[in-house]
Amino acid sequence: MRKIISALALSVAAAGAAMAQSPTDGLETIGKPQPMGTGFQPAATSLARELQWLDGFILVIITVIVAFVLALIGWVIIRYNRRFNPTPATFTHNSPLEVTWTVVPIIILVAIGAFSLPVLFNQQEIPEGDVTIKVTGYQWYWGYEYVDEGFEFESVMLERDQLAEYGYAPDEYLLATDTAVVVPVNRTIVMQVTAADVIHAWTIPSFGVKQDGVPGRLAELWFEADREGVYFGQCSELCGLQHSYMPITVKVVSEANYRRWLREAKAEYAGVPRPVKLASAD
Repeated sequence: MRKIISALALSVAAAGAAMAQSPTDGLETIGKPQPMGTGFQPAATSLARELQWLDGFILVIITVIVAFVLALIGWVIIRYNRRFNPTPATFTHNSPLEVTWTVVPIIILVAIGAFSLPVLFNQQEIPEGDVTIKVTGYQWYWGYEYVDEGFEFESVMLERDQLAEYGYAPDEYLLATDTAVVVPVNRTIVMQVTAADVIHAWTIPSFGVKQDGVPGRLAELWFEADREGVYFGQCSELCGLQHSYMPITVKVVSEANYRRWLREAKAEYAGVPRPVKLASAD
């Protein structure tokens, strides 16, 4: 009888975990590889949009520079080869040209800095968070603690034969985890990133965030996702043998669904206990 009761208790606990961490109906999967796909993952935060715009801006500048240099090299090869220019010039200096190739790169670098520094500062200036989550990297999985709610859980990559059980598609192998970070849409989320053993890095490309987790140190990143969905990331710091097997899954849900998940997660993962009034000794 005792064994039966224990088995029933484990079944109820497993059902609770599945309820707390099952994918929300109707959520779109975002940020997984696409056949013949190129470019960035869809941006779901202002940080990601700024980074993608900055990348395009710098790409235009680099393309113009490369095209100009290639054209200049081609012109020099054709115009000043031995057949067309049998008597080479003997001058050694050209002050206007030297000033030009010094000043123009300075102007280009200042322009790049003027646009890139605000993007960098926006990432590094951490606002007050609506939700604060501490993430700890382990060899080789992630641990998450909802700081203000008093509960935590661990997140491990799903094996191929577990995907359907957790509601994921077959092509989401190596991306999906048994538990996921769940956050509300249009809310400021602050992630406190650290590690327990070696350096890891918490990364979600669609959010435009990447932060190393260093043992003994606590770093921060922030994001505000404006689109509901299931987002995938990976550890982005070489951390050992199974570095490629510690993915990240984040579910951005509505405020109502987040509150519902929060209640279930607290019940499942031993959330903040209610205050207990102690009897007076008198």
